[in-house]
Amino acid sequence: MNVLSIETATEHGSVALLAGGALLSRRIHGAANHSEAVLRDVRAVLAEAGFAATQLDAVAFGAGPGAFTGLRLGCGVAQGIALGADLGVAAVCSLQALALQVPAPRVLVATDARMGEMYHATYELDGDGLPVALNGPCCDAPGAFELPPGDWFAAGSAFAAWPEELEARTLGRLTGCRPDLVPRADEVARLGAAMALRKELVAAEYALPLYVRDKVAFTTAERLARGGRA
Repeated sequence: MNVLSIETATEHGSVALLAGGALLSRRIHGAANHSEAVLRDVRAVLAEAGFAATQLDAVAFGAGPGAFTGLRLGCGVAQGIALGADLGVAAVCSLQALALQVPAPRVLVATDARMGEMYHATYELDGDGLPVALNGPCCDAPGAFELPPGDWFAAGSAFAAWPEELEARTLGRLTGCRPDLVPRADEVARLGAAMALRKELVAAEYALPLYVRDKVAFTTAERLARGGRA
């Protein structure tokens, strides 16, 4: 299965190519703001592998949740490549891609959603070693978060943003924590390949970001009410 993947849900963007079981990947500098950087690195990865887009089986992208601009960028680039090469698209949850980095059977992923909230989901590994969602993705304030029963390995930027709040909400049931992990195109490619094998791809025109939260920013009145500036 040959899958090109794009992950731009955070400022740590990356692209990857899974081809014949081998993985090529590279970090995208300026991925959140410059579409030229994404396309440049897509071309570079394909060239390094000696691949044309028409030789791919699918295009995958990190659908989110994450930064709105980054999600639209990743989706748009994936759609453009897929349309040009007549390929299906795998819209991969970015939290699931992050969970795949953790060598634990049960994973809690929580990332900083800004505006005093976090995106979160819980995953359990299936027989193929891939994370399957048990709950979420959701968006909540850290103080409103409820951890399902049992022990969990935690990952994601929310644990760096709200360490005390989440420690109180998890009640000592974390077996480990990696707040430094971010979604990567490497895992998006692996999950995209699995979706392709399960025939879960969608036509390019139907591929959509997974926003989870519709609100982009506070209004002026809301910022003032929170003690901020207009």
